[in-house]
Amino acid sequence: MKTRTKLVLAVAITAGIAVPSTAVAADGLFSPKPTEAFTFVTGETPSIADGVAIGKNVAWYKSSGLGPSALNTAPGVSAEARYIPADVFPGGVLPAGVTITEAQSINVLMRIGENLKKAGLSYEDVTSMRVFLQNPAGEQAADFAGWNRGYRQFFANTNLSTGQPLQVQLGTAVGAPKVVNPARPSRFTIEVENLPVNGWLVEVEVDAVYSE
Repeated sequence: MKTRTKLVLAVAITAGIAVPSTAVAADGLFSPKPTEAFTFVTGETPSIADGVAIGKNVAWYKSSGLGPSALNTAPGVSAEARYIPADVFPGGVLPAGVTITEAQSINVLMRIGENLKKAGLSYEDVTSMRVFLQNPAGEQAADFAGWNRGYRQFFANTNLSTGQPLQVQLGTAVGAPKVVNPARPSRFTIEVENLPVNGWLVEVEVDAVYSE
């Protein structure tokens, strides 16, 4: 039987986390079934999970840290602009409000999706994510807002109560996400001084679980 990762929606007004009765052990403590994974979230439209519980017999996948591919071959572009996905933004020209970090985020998450597919997985199977950002040239800090806009093109873009897709931002525009996906991974995002490839502003590592 194929069992998807289960989203457990917590009631926002309670102090604890809502837990399915089938996962509560005799001593009253939560324990996932050996072949199930649970994602704990609060609210109807959170961007990330409160946490994830994975049963001891669940097979899982761990990616390497992946950065964007050099898809912008226009002559004379900067090292950072080289990683704008020209298949999404023709000629490497960014629409209003789209930042280079946002564009690179879309690039690297597309690459994550390709790798997941090779492993027999999809974006919906991702349970955890680690994100490293470098500040763009001339900026004092990493572009966390741009990263988050790119992230919601692929993750956390449905209403968990209704199942309906959310409208998400691409720069200053608002529209449908590139990939409709209810998954909310547990996630951390930090700024680092230098990423390993000149021009990278984003590096991402994910964990995903296999369904039985």
